[in-house]
Amino acid sequence: MDKFELIAPCHFGLEAVLKKEIQQLGYGIIKVEDGKITFCGDSDAICRANIFLRTTERILLKTGSFRATTFDELFEGTKAIPWENYIPANGKFWVTKATSIKSKLFSPSDIQSIMKKAMVERLKAKYNQNWFEEDGAQFPVRVTIMKDEVVVGLDTSGDSLHKRGYRQATVKAPITETLAAALLLLTPWNKERILVDPFCGSGTFPIEAAMIGANIAPGMNRSFTSEAWTHLIPKKAWYDAITEAEDLILRGCDMDIQGYDISNSAIKAAMENARMAETDHLIHFQQRPLKDLSHRKKYGFIITNPPYGCRLDEPEDMPALYREIGEVYQKLDSWSMYLITAYEDAQRYIGRKADRNRKIYNGMMKTYFYQFMGPKPPKQNKKV
Repeated sequence: MDKFELIAPCHFGLEAVLKKEIQQLGYGIIKVEDGKITFCGDSDAICRANIFLRTTERILLKTGSFRATTFDELFEGTKAIPWENYIPANGKFWVTKATSIKSKLFSPSDIQSIMKKAMVERLKAKYNQNWFEEDGAQFPVRVTIMKDEVVVGLDTSGDSLHKRGYRQATVKAPITETLAAALLLLTPWNKERILVDPFCGSGTFPIEAAMIGANIAPGMNRSFTSEAWTHLIPKKAWYDAITEAEDLILRGCDMDIQGYDISNSAIKAAMENARMAETDHLIHFQQRPLKDLSHRKKYGFIITNPPYGCRLDEPEDMPALYREIGEVYQKLDSWSMYLITAYEDAQRYIGRKADRNRKIYNGMMKTYFYQFMGPKPPKQNKKV
């Protein structure tokens, strides 16, 4: 079976989480770079990566790479790629996105246009035809030019993989599913421990936690562009990957996951999304203000995405809000707290310096993942 180089993009700062996920699927890492991991796999890997990986935005099948400082070099480099190995004569192909960083070629629209022309010229010669109907399967191309190095790939996913298919109802400023999953995987939380999100919004943290705890693959309930690439990926590979995912679900598990929000509409949205994700039986959602957060159990986790004060909320409200977060957390004996925020004075008003602080780029916004570590629960003696 053919081996491919596959590229998995991710949020800057979370490459280690994605690398571990790929290795756990059994694939070898070729290269780790800022914001992406390149790994090796066959057609089965394309299916399994799209269905199982929680923290990547999409899976690209790398078709070629070359250096280009002029549009002529871009044309010739693109034309040299063996597109006929990937795109059939009736395939619909276009350059859906071009990104240029620190490179001489910087106009996305020009890059897209020139690469499309080069692909057409290559396929004209290989298929011996002057016109392409493009009425078959879709083959979107993505290109990144970094310091004049061009990397070209076919997008096997289609819609971004953060679109799991469950978030039909949304609220303002939601955290993406891929970012929420990555942050959860950065913590020591597991399905045996309590998890509370006091700013749950549309429920992304609790739902992603429930999916991780119950081992529900994130891509089970959606489709992918490359499902139509039957000349590259046999239909059986998709069926086998879905069967594998179904078999791995922990259907009888029980978890203590709670999502609170002051907004009634947010709670309604979260409950509907949990139902769509088939995790509603694992999560308790309730309209509740932050000040009422308390819990009798020890060794729990707060994992949350509180308001930042830079987009949707009044900045003058932030000191009081983060002071209240600190006061609530102080009352939760032995708990850990993890929060992602762009608010620069978060630690100051929480009243405590985080044990760890990880810088993460959420899109173009610089955020901080503050990690306040509680003690580990005592080990329980197992009965023989």
